[in-house]
Amino acid sequence: MWGAVAARRAVARDGLRSLRLRLGHRRGDSATVPPLRSSTHTGTFADAPSPRPRPRDGDLEERPAPRLAGRARRALPFALAAALVAFVLGRLDFDAFRAALSRVDAPLFVAFAALFVLALLGADTFATVLVYRRLIAPVAFRDFLVLRGASYLPSLLNHHVGQAFITVFLARVHAVPLARVAGATLVVYASWLGCLLLLAAVAVPANGGPLAGSALLLAAGALYLAILALRPARLARAKLLAPLFEAGVRGHLVALAARIPHLLVLFAGTWLPFWFFDVRVPLGAALTYIPILMVAVTLPITPQGFGTRDVLAAALFEGFAAGATRDARLAAIAASTTTWAVALTLVEAALGLALLRGVLPHMEAKRPTDAPPSGHDAA
Repeated sequence: MWGAVAARRAVARDGLRSLRLRLGHRRGDSATVPPLRSSTHTGTFADAPSPRPRPRDGDLEERPAPRLAGRARRALPFALAAALVAFVLGRLDFDAFRAALSRVDAPLFVAFAALFVLALLGADTFATVLVYRRLIAPVAFRDFLVLRGASYLPSLLNHHVGQAFITVFLARVHAVPLARVAGATLVVYASWLGCLLLLAAVAVPANGGPLAGSALLLAAGALYLAILALRPARLARAKLLAPLFEAGVRGHLVALAARIPHLLVLFAGTWLPFWFFDVRVPLGAALTYIPILMVAVTLPITPQGFGTRDVLAAALFEGFAAGATRDARLAAIAASTTTWAVALTLVEAALGLALLRGVLPHMEAKRPTDAPPSGHDAA
């Protein structure tokens, strides 16, 4: 048997040698054919890059270093936040700033921040879990409460990073396509924006604004609902947008109604901290200006709204702050916004870290055995 194998190898070598001689003859080369390319070859292909070795099992594939532009883009929100905070602090009277801080009952202020975060978590979970339960999988309230609280940690970078964390986690745990879960997340966003539209539509005429402004806001919401009712075929078939049309008009209205408690808690948590620092914004003005601040803080501009919150609050609420001088009024507003941002960051970081490290791994291990629904009508 071994003799036959050796004979076949000899025939193969002779055939390969004959083929190389023929190729060299056709190109007009001498009968001497250069050796096959190897790692030590110094001929024509010496300058060619060697092929990249494939990673063995268990090895991490080597990735190219991130480009400078990508690093700069990720650092931009932090740089912008630092610049805005420096701008606010640069025009402050620090004696007045310290005086504003000294007038606050610190334990009461921190307790209010903790109570606000817990109330916000419960209200947000109540509104959001209804959407995912209808469109994705039978998510339990307690499980989503844990997941939403754990998402506070990535949300410190940006609100939408936390939402992306939830979306990816649900898609993986419930074995649902990522595009579908992202579409359900769009329904969550739609309910939130709908609440803001209604709040603004009420606030504009309440503060002496034109009714045309309210009509324009309500028309934008009605146009969106009309598109949902018409169900354009090209939009309804898109994987990302399909959950929006499956929820339908009635499903969106139910999601909007469930979102109202969350909106009220967030409104109170944005408005009331100013009162700790004698920045007494009346309800009528708060209905107009607080929603602007709420939206600006969630935009992907700066982490946790640092800087953005401070600049906007100084522009909107200076007239409501106590103080004989402009420096004293600006100091009170800056003390309120910076202290509230720091308190929220500490409370949310502690809560998110505790849930992410202690509870979330056990929740992820409980993968459902039933197949996830392909779609539900949230109507």
